[in-house]
Amino acid sequence: MDAIDEKIIAELTRNARVSHSELAGKVLLSRNAVRQRVERLERQGHIAGYTIVRAGYDTGDVVSALVLVHRQDRMRGGDVLAALKCIPEVVICEILSGDFDIMVRLEAASLERVRGIREDIAQMPGVRDTVTALTLSTVVNRRR
Repeated sequence: MDAIDEKIIAELTRNARVSHSELAGKVLLSRNAVRQRVERLERQGHIAGYTIVRAGYDTGDVVSALVLVHRQDRMRGGDVLAALKCIPEVVICEILSGDFDIMVRLEAASLERVRGIREDIAQMPGVRDTVTALTLSTVVNRRR
């Protein structure tokens, strides 16, 4: 994979349904060149069924963490949710009942990246507190 393939993967991670034309504009290639690259990435296993598969993610090299977020105001937390949607490593974001308001599951390439994201979340306006737990092992992982 070269730098353009990485850009294509990054754009597809943000929006897996982006058209080849729009993607071509973002990576500065023709629509046909983008289509050929996407097809090659599919053949090579980097893209599987609209799911981006990054190197190491299938071998357990990914670092997973759960971040429980307590907002300052449960009724006005839309900015926090909008910001979380923009973080590519956020794979699950759910609103909870109980002590915490939001549960975020992160999957990142390194512990350093998880730490950085956790710090970013903790400093977001509207976030009062966070609790973070690293995933040590996965017992069940059912993809639907």
